[in-house]
Amino acid sequence: MAKKNENFKIVAKNRRAKFDYEILETLEVGVILTGSEIKSIREGKVSINEAYVGVMEGQPDLFLFNSDIALYKQASYNNHEPRRPRTLLLHKTQRSKFIVAIQQKGITIVPMSMYFNHKGFLKLNIALGKGKNLVDKRDTEKKRDWSREKSRLLKQYNTKC
Repeated sequence: MAKKNENFKIVAKNRRAKFDYEILETLEVGVILTGSEIKSIREGKVSINEAYVGVMEGQPDLFLFNSDIALYKQASYNNHEPRRPRTLLLHKTQRSKFIVAIQQKGITIVPMSMYFNHKGFLKLNIALGKGKNLVDKRDTEKKRDWSREKSRLLKQYNTKC
């Protein structure tokens, strides 16, 4: 039996992403951070709920915008800016594929979760998402409610037999 990974730790999760977007493809990428940022993230003071991935003018890389990493109190004057754009690390072919995809109408790159992998490196799980409209969101909610009700009914049926 495989050993349970003790180093894997989810730091931040974007719970609304699957509700607001239809997920087409996911990818694990690295993030370039400063020392005070990584220390603050290890304390769990990070939020990616309002974050998005995009391209800056004149830059060939993808950037993580609007992610909030709280200030690290012990960093004094060497502290970071909480909502600065952060460069993402991915291969050139993956980067060009994602840039072409976001140029299509209605497709965006959404950060799904931020975690430390088994080696202790910070990774960001990003996904290509197509925005859902109100009808799609209702349908998702209806399916979720039905699956919950179905499991409840099966559980009651199994206990009676």
